[in-house]
Amino acid sequence: MGWLSELLELSTIELKVAQTVLLVLVTLLVRWVVLRATRRRIDDPDLSYRIRKSSAYVLAVIFLAATVVIWLEPLGNLGTFLGLLSAGIAVALADLLRNFAGWMYVVTRRPFKVDDRIQVGERAGDVIDIRMFRTSMLEIRDWVQADQSTGRMVHIPNGVFLNTPVENFTEGFAYLWHEIPVLVTFESDWELAETLILDVLAELGEEIRDAATAQIRRAGQHYKIRYSHLTPTVYVRARDSGVELTARFLVPVRQRRAFDQRAWRGILTAFSSEDTVELAYPTYRAFRQETGGRFGAAGHAEGAHHDDDIPPR
Repeated sequence: MGWLSELLELSTIELKVAQTVLLVLVTLLVRWVVLRATRRRIDDPDLSYRIRKSSAYVLAVIFLAATVVIWLEPLGNLGTFLGLLSAGIAVALADLLRNFAGWMYVVTRRPFKVDDRIQVGERAGDVIDIRMFRTSMLEIRDWVQADQSTGRMVHIPNGVFLNTPVENFTEGFAYLWHEIPVLVTFESDWELAETLILDVLAELGEEIRDAATAQIRRAGQHYKIRYSHLTPTVYVRARDSGVELTARFLVPVRQRRAFDQRAWRGILTAFSSEDTVELAYPTYRAFRQETGGRFGAAGHAEGAHHDDDIPPR
């Protein structure tokens, strides 16, 4: 490039700047060609996404390497260049370096991938993009119940993944254990209620049993996951206002609310046809006691206080 510098009467620094600008233009042109060819020739959205991301990373590495070659000579030697580069990164690019390190961890260790449902800290959602410095996901929860989408997009700096636990909902086994507490009165036939709930859950479990069993077997080849029973069950416990029957059953990760609604509809329909089963609600029983004994609701003894005489609490 010495002849070009003499021809254009450029100094060494000016020539390096011109070469860098030319490198940027060539890189952008190659990127545009790759994207255009990808849009025209590839219909698979997943394959197209991977090609776009891979080409961006390759071009970024080539651009950085070429930039080092261009500017290495004016800086004297490689040691000087690396020293200045390290100092600049340590002072001005600490956060970017941390995010880059987080991205390297994500792409090499793969705690999650695009389309996985994850939770990081208090944020949960479906991963839709993984970039060099940030990861984007569609948010779930917050004011929306049962893990449904809020419609908001959340961008998380990749450096967060280096020191924050990542909860993956879908890796290996794309099902969750879901629980529904059903409270019936003490006077109800709670054993019949338990049978009715199990019948409803058995019908729901039949739809996903084979797929869930196959997934748990595949996951067991990579992780020490041992579920001896995947069938629904009901746990019984006495509460202050009645007998609580907790239904526990598997649901697909992204269909938690749908299965919850179907289970409740089935349970309510089954209970409505039984006179001996009633849903409970918080109740209180009060007794009035005077000198000489306790009084019930059948009548009032002389000197007894009426309900209207009892001050509200």
